[in-house]
Amino acid sequence: MSSAKEKKAQYIEKFAAVFEKHTRILVVSCDNIGSAHMQKIRKQLRGQATILMGKNTLMRKAIRMNAERNPKWAGLLPAIVGNVGLVFTEGDLASIRDILTSARVPAAAKVGIIAPQNVLLPKGQTSLEPTKTSFLQALNIASKINKGTIEIINDVNLIKAGDKVGPSEAQLLQMLDIRPFTYGLSVQSVYDNGAAYGPEILDLKDEDLLKRFASGIANVAALSLATGNASLAAFPHAVLNGYKNLLSIAVATDYTFKQAQKLKDLLSNPEALKAALAAQSAAAPAAKVDDKKAGAAAPAAAKKEEPKKEEKPESDDMGFDLFG
Repeated sequence: MSSAKEKKAQYIEKFAAVFEKHTRILVVSCDNIGSAHMQKIRKQLRGQATILMGKNTLMRKAIRMNAERNPKWAGLLPAIVGNVGLVFTEGDLASIRDILTSARVPAAAKVGIIAPQNVLLPKGQTSLEPTKTSFLQALNIASKINKGTIEIINDVNLIKAGDKVGPSEAQLLQMLDIRPFTYGLSVQSVYDNGAAYGPEILDLKDEDLLKRFASGIANVAALSLATGNASLAAFPHAVLNGYKNLLSIAVATDYTFKQAQKLKDLLSNPEALKAALAAQSAAAPAAKVDDKKAGAAAPAAAKKEEPKKEEKPESDDMGFDLFG
């Protein structure tokens, strides 16, 4: 038989060998997990991931012994706390997480354990004999005798999440054959090629990342426009503001250019302008056009008056002046 020292050496060697093959690791909490339950989880992960259990001191020792050759492994050390195991994989971390969390089994409320969730005792008929009425009264549970058995009158929050399960509560749930808790592996942290982060990152989708990226670009563009410093993010806004400035000058004067000529032609032809506005209104029902205002604006625009200098709204240039 191998000595304890040899077993430790073999474990460290096995740990390092598994770590060498994988760059992705899920650190899972293993509280209240039985051997049969763990075996079931291993079967579900066969061919997709490898579960490695062991003492925390041995896992830390294996990482430190290989720290010089693999310095990235040190990022896993802060996560090895408590009753944890390591799930090594090269597959999709979110899919492996879903398999781990779905493999949960119901469990009875044992005396002394911390309740992971509230335990609600529903109202209604029970299988308890009338002799158990005093037992329910001791727990301040209102009840009555109905058809030879005890009926609970109101819903009762028997145990609150975070409280210890008392002997009376545990005995009552056992008599009612209620298993209020479920246990399984839960992901505590994620290690991905040297980077360690929380499991909530696995819930992010591509759409979420794109939204955050777009929000960051918008912030950079707003800062650039507000301070007058050019940036790639602000470039489209600067070009648009410049075009608005040129278009305003072309409309107010006889100056024109290719991109402004179409608008000037519409303004000089009231019937064409009304038709264009009507077409736009039909294409976008939500953006309703006031025909009366459009009809009044067209003749006014068609009538040649002395050019007036237009004041540009502050919102148009967005704080970025292309013309200095």
